Amino acid sequence: MIKTQNNKAWFLVLPVLVVVAFSAVLPLMTVVNYALNDTFGNNKFFWVGLEWFEEMVTSSRLHDALGRQILFSAIILTIQVPLGIYIALNMPKKGFWASFCLVLMSLPLLIPFNVVGTIWQIFGRVDIGLLGHTLGALGIDYNYTNDPFDAWMTVIVMDVWHWTSLVALLAYAGLQSIPQAYYQAAKIDQASRWAVFRYIELPKMQGVLLIAILLRFMDSFMIYTEPFVVTGGGPGNSTTFLSIDLVKMAIGQFDLGPAAAFSLMYFLVILLVSWVFFTVMTNLDRQESK
Repeated sequence: MIKTQNNKAWFLVLPVLVVVAFSAVLPLMTVVNYALNDTFGNNKFFWVGLEWFEEMVTSSRLHDALGRQILFSAIILTIQVPLGIYIALNMPKKGFWASFCLVLMSLPLLIPFNVVGTIWQIFGRVDIGLLGHTLGALGIDYNYTNDPFDAWMTVIVMDVWHWTSLVALLAYAGLQSIPQAYYQAAKIDQASRWAVFRYIELPKMQGVLLIAILLRFMDSFMIYTEPFVVTGGGPGNSTTFLSIDLVKMAIGQFDLGPAAAFSLMYFLVILLVSWVFFTVMTNLDRQESK
């Protein structure tokens, strides 16, 4: 049979392409223009080539922010992925309590980023915050505004509280898609709980777990609002991640050329990692379809 194609359907996509071109492509071209030129105002630009990129690559400031960012993302993934899987495994599979748990797990995801930061900023204060006051009453010296370690712990716990639900919900969806026949066969073979998880549940969750890891890596690597509201990048520069450093460079110091080059490099890193995850997920789909 000859498959017919209706090219008129492309007209339905044109509005989306126009919106994307206006909201994404044009700003990107503007950033590229600033990254390759220098300006002293009045829209007068001077070609500098790759000078800003060379400055950013050799900048110790960028290296420090990148190190903090990679460390933060690594800690977040190390905590949230196993914790999300554990929560999903212990959630009810059906009935009223399953629906209740799903709604409860979804609540942190509905809170805006700036509100999350404000909640934890107040929650952790030693004078009026419940967490800060309780830790102080227990004799624990906690102050996220003065101690870099406390600031890191506050930001990490805040992100775990906010986003672990996403991993848990994705893992739960993967578990729900497993046919009962697998569990029945494991029960007949008298497989242990660990064997069921290792050879049935974990392989069947690979696809959704890769999506969860990709989403959490992208979110954690681009995080800005929550740590900025809580710590402002401090104390000192201890929680100044890449996004916060970029905003300080572009808006605080008005170094548009270096900031534009910085943002393009930032974008390419995210794009490269996303492409790697997409390739892995595509290969997994091909293996499962065989």
